[in-house]
Amino acid sequence: QVQLVESGGGLVQAGGSLRLSCEASGRTFSSYTMGWFRQAPGKEREFVAAITWSGITTYYADFMKGRFTISRDNAKNTVYLQMNSLKPEDTAVYYCAAASLRVVGGSYYYQTGSYDYWGQGTQVTVSS
Repeated sequence: QVQLVESGGGLVQAGGSLRLSCEASGRTFSSYTMGWFRQAPGKEREFVAAITWSGITTYYADFMKGRFTISRDNAKNTVYLQMNSLKPEDTAVYYCAAASLRVVGGSYYYQTGSYDYWGQGTQVTVSS
């Protein structure tokens, strides 16, 4: 069992930055691929980024265009999402998730159904 707790959300002006954190409980954090998703009001939850268990491979949604960076610190059981050049359309609840199955190829980790555990989410609001 893995419990995930996100933090770091808040209100920021367009063009600003935020760093989200997701701390995991349990001793097997380093064996999970970790992902970030987001969900805006009235929209489906969408993939943002993922990082494999080793931290070597990362995957990003196309809309990132180099603005977001995912990273992890296995010693701290924490995954991060650095978000720069934020836009009002980035406003959403951001969720972290953990996937136990190891799959070669990023498309698997773009899907919400590939993840076994989810955090409660943290709100990010970007004002124009």
